[in-house]
Amino acid sequence: MASDAHAHPYDLSRLLPEAEALRRERGIACAASAWGQADFAYNMEAAKTAPASAPLPLCFGVHPQLPLQSKDSVNNSIHILETLIYEKRIAAIGECGFDLFNAAYRETCSIQNELFFLHIELAQKSGLPLVLHVRRAMHKIFENIKALKKISAVIFHSYSGTLGEAEALTRRGVNAYFSLGNALLSGRRETRRVCAACDERRLLFETDAPYQPPRNSLDNRTYSFYTDIYAILNEAAALRGITPPYLEEITDINFKEAYCYV
Repeated sequence: MASDAHAHPYDLSRLLPEAEALRRERGIACAASAWGQADFAYNMEAAKTAPASAPLPLCFGVHPQLPLQSKDSVNNSIHILETLIYEKRIAAIGECGFDLFNAAYRETCSIQNELFFLHIELAQKSGLPLVLHVRRAMHKIFENIKALKKISAVIFHSYSGTLGEAEALTRRGVNAYFSLGNALLSGRRETRRVCAACDERRLLFETDAPYQPPRNSLDNRTYSFYTDIYAILNEAAALRGITPPYLEEITDINFKEAYCYV
């Protein structure tokens, strides 16, 4: 069973209505990310009937880009998150974290800080893992090592840090997992270095479907899809000098441990 550590089933379904059926047919496990009512409702209904061969653990968080929309959007997502935790309906909190990619996002940094601390507190109290979105903000993560050490698992969605930073996080006691995606196929040097040398017990792979389309795909797709996980696994296995089936088996174990459904 291949495992997709981060995707957006609702958003993908709007581009490809048969996506969920195809995921089940191929037996791909997927961590389903949501940060609003509509996307979580879709994911939850899909999870109810997902077969054991293709589980769909549910995640919900207040995305760090959300403060650019409105205060009401942020408050609504916080309310949904707290309700879902109380009702024990999610497998992980997130994606949350920091996005300092451009000037507009950087202007909301103080709000992102507040949201990050809220997510950390909720993860510590609930025992749920935390899924992090971090763009140009690894320094913010290292400022909060002490708090992150108290969380059951910290999953770095589309990890963009260095190998040294990944090693430093685990060395300093964070139960971190580093999820890699299509950046492996597009040739990002540091991502490939992380993939080649990171502890295999810390590796996850993802499609971020539909948001990370493969470059130069034969069908000229403008979105990523669950089956892209196989090309990612194949490239990762080649970088590590091992077979794809072995790497798939290892990352399936990691996926189950990270999302706490062993």
